[in-house]
Amino acid sequence: MFDGRDPVYLQIADQVREDVLRGTLREEEQVMSTTGYATTFRINPATAAKAFAELVDEGVLYKRRGVGMFVAAGAREHLLARRRQRFFAEVVDPVVDEAAVLGVAVEDVVARLRDRSAQLRTAEVAEVAEVTESAASAASAASAASVESVESERSPR
Repeated sequence: MFDGRDPVYLQIADQVREDVLRGTLREEEQVMSTTGYATTFRINPATAAKAFAELVDEGVLYKRRGVGMFVAAGAREHLLARRRQRFFAEVVDPVVDEAAVLGVAVEDVVARLRDRSAQLRTAEVAEVAEVTESAASAASAASAASVESVESERSPR
């Protein structure tokens, strides 16, 4: 799991942040203990403790004495706000700067974003329809097999 270039404690902290953002870890939910991380991932408990200390400093986690670490109230919203801020600073602002250099109107950039967003929504809808159709086919096949099984049990041998 921890095979990136960043120090392991940063990778642990990033994973917890992602879990909170995605809703895998919810507010007031207990996170795996430092000992749990140490035994599960064969790392030094101090490494996990360093990650947790960083997350406590950020307000993502808090410690209940004698119980463990928990996701803080408002942690997801806090992380989302930080991520949005970083997105605009690291992604949108450079795009706007480059568009200005190239003489591309901001309206053209916005139109491109809307087109791409529509493409993604269309692809998501198609994917959901495909999964639904696949599930319906599987259910139909299972139902047919069940009916066939019952009929074969009823027929005289």
